[in-house]
Amino acid sequence: MSYIADTLGNLIQQTAFFNLTWGNYVMIVVACVFLYLAIVKEFEPLLLVPIAFGMLLVNIYPDIMMSVEESSNGTGGLLYYFYVLDEWAILPSLIFMGVGAMTDFGPLIANPKSFLLGAASQFGVFVAYLLAMLMGFSDKAAAAISIIGGADGPTSIFLAGKLGQTTLMGPIAVAAYSYMALVPLIQPPIMKALTTEEERKIKMEQLRPVSKLEKVLFPIVVTIIVCLILPTTAPLIGMLMLGNLFRECGVVRQLADTAANVLMYIVVILLGTSVGATTSAEAFLKASTLKIVVLGLVAFAFGTAAGVLIGKVMCYATGKKVNPLIGSAGVSAVPMAARVSQKVGSEADPTNFLLMHAMGPNVAGVIGTAVAAGTFMAIFGVF
Repeated sequence: MSYIADTLGNLIQQTAFFNLTWGNYVMIVVACVFLYLAIVKEFEPLLLVPIAFGMLLVNIYPDIMMSVEESSNGTGGLLYYFYVLDEWAILPSLIFMGVGAMTDFGPLIANPKSFLLGAASQFGVFVAYLLAMLMGFSDKAAAAISIIGGADGPTSIFLAGKLGQTTLMGPIAVAAYSYMALVPLIQPPIMKALTTEEERKIKMEQLRPVSKLEKVLFPIVVTIIVCLILPTTAPLIGMLMLGNLFRECGVVRQLADTAANVLMYIVVILLGTSVGATTSAEAFLKASTLKIVVLGLVAFAFGTAAGVLIGKVMCYATGKKVNPLIGSAGVSAVPMAARVSQKVGSEADPTNFLLMHAMGPNVAGVIGTAVAAGTFMAIFGVF
């Protein structure tokens, strides 16, 4: 009987109930909320489901993120190896290749002025950088946090790893992906507050057709120009443009399909679960995390506002040929931000079609955020 009692006692002691802290239970609840938003509300489920589940796993079984050095048997936890691919900037770069293979750059080529709107939306990044410095973060930490303003999760992870801010990578990545998912809730109030109903009703002329030659040359030319000026952007810009070249050249359809579908979804699974697994209670429930979340929201709001305001300037400079709403798509949440521009515009006028016009600034925003990250890396001498 004593053997049975001891065995049952050992089994009970091995359950997670005796090893978790109150913080772990808080994070388990947060993970369940994220799962609810992803599954029931359908807020970017491809991102939130793996992130939330990674969060759930690490707070039930923390050893799943145990590093090789911490392990007694010389092997790390499963999600630790996924996370190493984040630190090495492999997964964020592959995500960019998938985005490039999925995205039509035609609207940006047809309307190069969209680059201005994509650049304007990076204003939030630099506002957040200054605010983070004022709140006591180091210069590198402030730079890593500020990229949240671009609503670009892969770039946020990439820059945090390059700048050695791995301790902040979890909160930064979760904040970035959360704001990407919440674009339909955050952006519309800002867009409506900064525009009149008359401006929101403006209809834009149909974009000119873009030739295949232009589409093939675009990723090659952008890679040469941007990477010559900022070589540190090569992993992101290079992969983005490689994926797009797969799509547009027409001779490697198998590679384009693989990058846009199978490889993309595999990488999303690995990146999402590993990002979620960085949010253990010990790492996440800190005052600095709350600051990061607030700074990310401020950066995102300023980026959206700057894009809309520059859109208004372009609107009146062109004799009301540009709808200012497309400026909000300058953040790099592709294609969600462009869809929000379309939604707000159609609310003012159901016959208004802004989606393709908004895709120009949206794609420009992806490039702009990568350039902002490369600029910070150049400033700090990181390669």
